[in-house]
Amino acid sequence: MFSVQGNFEIQDGVCLSTHPARVLLPEQLEMRNGFDVSGKLTNGPKDKGKRFDQTTILLHWLTVLLITIQFATAWLRGAVHHETSLAAAILTIHRTAGTLTWFVVLIRLVWRHRFAYLPPFPESMPKLQQAMAKANEYGLYLLLFLQPITGLCGTLFHGQPFQLLVWNIPALVAPNPEIRVLFVEAHEFGAKVLIALIGLHAAAALFHQFVLRDDVLQRMLPATLPPARARKPKAQLAISDAE
Repeated sequence: MFSVQGNFEIQDGVCLSTHPARVLLPEQLEMRNGFDVSGKLTNGPKDKGKRFDQTTILLHWLTVLLITIQFATAWLRGAVHHETSLAAAILTIHRTAGTLTWFVVLIRLVWRHRFAYLPPFPESMPKLQQAMAKANEYGLYLLLFLQPITGLCGTLFHGQPFQLLVWNIPALVAPNPEIRVLFVEAHEFGAKVLIALIGLHAAAALFHQFVLRDDVLQRMLPATLPPARARKPKAQLAISDAE
């Protein structure tokens, strides 16, 4: 038994569909495109082959959260007086989020290399576009790994005690303004490049979802979205058969 789904109208005794009809098998009727028969959002096994594994997805969105905290705290600290206790607290949150990002990225790299399921690119995606996507991804990994290091080195060569996570770290090296400024400038430059790469990454994902409509964005979402509608639906003869 199978079913044909679509939007239909009757013209001259012939059943026509205003959207392309799809033949669904019984198991597809139970759960299709991440939606069960009640319309609830799911993350079932039907689209497993097209999506990253759950651990990769979790680590990805944890990274997004930590990056958001880092940029928010960097902006907030720039908006307040640097000598206040509020600025010190904001900077501590920034350092903590950066340190956690470093460990999360390290875990992501190990998981990706050893255990992760990496779905293939769509067959319709050009090789050049695939290469650009990979270059952007590797650039993000590199910067997310280096940014906490340059930030921490800038703090260390300030030659002052500082707080990191739940620990109070004493001054470990003598103040060295010349070396410190190099790390500070590298950290600021890396942040600008990181914003650019994140912007390209997000823009590409939205382009795939709303222009190409090839469901690339679905691969990394915590749960799948409704299937994208065809941009130019054509009337097609709909045939149903049930046995």
